[in-house]
Amino acid sequence: MRLLIAALLLIATTQVHALALGPDEFAAAKRLSCVLAQDSLGYLNEDDYAALTDDVLDEYDAADGDVIFAKALGYFDGLMFGIPEQDVSGIQARLRSFVDSQACSQVVGVSFTL
Repeated sequence: MRLLIAALLLIATTQVHALALGPDEFAAAKRLSCVLAQDSLGYLNEDDYAALTDDVLDEYDAADGDVIFAKALGYFDGLMFGIPEQDVSGIQARLRSFVDSQACSQVVGVSFTL
C-alpha cells in the first residue's frame, strides 16, 4: 500500500512539475522546434543539430529538458497537422514557412534557400 501511495505521489509530482514550466521553458520548446524543423529539411548536419540542441537544453536539468523536448515535438507534430504524410512537397513547404517565420528568426543567423 505504501509503495502504491509513493508511486502515485511521484506521478502527481512529475505531472505538476511539467505543468509548472514557465515562459522560458516554453520559449526553449519553440526554439527547439525550430531546430527540429531545420533538421527535417536537411539544413543541419549532425554536429550542427547537436550544438543547437545543446544550446537550447544545456541550461535545464534533465527532467525539464525532457519536458521541453516533448513540448517541441508536440509543436512540431502540430505543424504537420492536416498534411498527408505522402505529400512531401506540402510538408517541406510548411517546414520552410515555419523556419523562415519570425518564430525561428533567432535560432540560426543564416538564411537558407533551396
